[in-house]
Amino acid sequence: MYLSKSKYCNGVQCNKMLWLDKFCPLEKEDISNTSVLDNGSEVGELAKGLFGDYIDIEFNTNLTNMISDTLEVIKNNNKVVITEASFSYDNNFCSVDILKKIGNKYEMYEVKSSTEVKDIYLDDISYQYYVLTSLGYDVVKASIVYINNKYIRNKELDLNKLFNIEDVTSVVVSKQEEVKTKIKEINDYMLQKDEPLDDIGIHCVKPYDCPFFNYCTRNLPINNVFNIMRMRNSTKFNLYHKGVYTYEDLLKEDIDVKFKEQIEFELFDKEDKINKKEIKEFMSTLTYPLYFLDFETYQQSIPLYDGIRPYEQIPFQYSLHYIESENDNLRHKEFLSEPDIDPRRGVAEKLVSDIPKDVCVLAYNMSFEKTVIKNLAELFPDLKDHLLNIRDNIKDLMIPFYNRSYYSKDMHGSYSIKYVLPALFKDDPSLDYHNLDDVHNGSEAMNAFSNMGKLNIEERRKLRYNLLKYCELDTFAMVKIWEKLKEIK
Repeated sequence: MYLSKSKYCNGVQCNKMLWLDKFCPLEKEDISNTSVLDNGSEVGELAKGLFGDYIDIEFNTNLTNMISDTLEVIKNNNKVVITEASFSYDNNFCSVDILKKIGNKYEMYEVKSSTEVKDIYLDDISYQYYVLTSLGYDVVKASIVYINNKYIRNKELDLNKLFNIEDVTSVVVSKQEEVKTKIKEINDYMLQKDEPLDDIGIHCVKPYDCPFFNYCTRNLPINNVFNIMRMRNSTKFNLYHKGVYTYEDLLKEDIDVKFKEQIEFELFDKEDKINKKEIKEFMSTLTYPLYFLDFETYQQSIPLYDGIRPYEQIPFQYSLHYIESENDNLRHKEFLSEPDIDPRRGVAEKLVSDIPKDVCVLAYNMSFEKTVIKNLAELFPDLKDHLLNIRDNIKDLMIPFYNRSYYSKDMHGSYSIKYVLPALFKDDPSLDYHNLDDVHNGSEAMNAFSNMGKLNIEERRKLRYNLLKYCELDTFAMVKIWEKLKEIK
């Protein structure tokens, strides 16, 4: 079969994934992360200029054209940097991210948007090395280019500091027999007419989640080990391979009490667990005025603004519900930055304007909000005192659910607000994130803001409204949960 470097890497993870992709494509689930794909594309484009001027081989659905264009550039240049240089050997095709030709010697560079070198990247570049050396090219160096997450932008972007380059030539050379054997194994495997019987295993989630996992586990009972929250994947697969995967089987095993609690609640339809003493103790720590805060952040693989590291969480929006006194009405404030500007100063200024000093602030999973505010305080010394005061007065609404002082079978072992909310308020359309338009979760909010600047005025207006509604629901949901806890006497 025709093999590309991405297909080869999929085969390294799981041969059956390749087979299903070819013969059962409709069973494939879309688990791709748009922001990750966008980051990868942006990083790849930027890295092309890492070694100065280059000749880019334009993508063509006819791979033969890309190969011939590459050969033409190699033929006419003694010293050149080629990006997307394309080659084929015995039905094995690859495009090299960056290929340096110096006389008759070649250096190859595989670009990744990650902040570390993963094993699968070594398989990727080893496959490319195999194709080129099999064609007779003298490849003297093979390297992985990846993001340096310690780099902090200061004025002009410095590519040499943004990227780390790791020479992996010795590893790549040592893997050549492995590559050759794996290619034959994949080709033989793909000749099977009937669906292979390969069992699931840790390879289903490592190095990447498999889009066919639900298909491959379709015959398991609904209540199975893979639905247990907060259990390590390695533990789940170890239990599965022992033949222990039903909830009934799991209850006989020596597993953590929190896992057994989830199982028992769901198997036996137990009533809600409510520890009134612990909940009252928590509620007694909250005082008026009471503010409910939630940030939305996004990340830049390539830092666009000064003082930002790659993949740093950049706040661009917040929602704030608040109640001044016990009998006061609920009020709301919010902030959403304009796109294509550094939003941090705007967020910080509005935050200190909206939240007075020494008031009680509630967040859900407060470590996130605290980190955002701490970073803002370090960035803006003139606002530091007020920001840190806000940070020091944050309390965590998640605690009663994290500790399982309040637990329902409908939480399915999770303390995430996306599970807690529907468990506490069944069939309430005003609290259902699915009823929102465009933006239903944090990942979608991140993607929406990242792309907002590319939209026309009307599209931007609509998306802005939807972002505000999403973030507002986050803090309104916190208010409703707090009110629910207040009812416990």
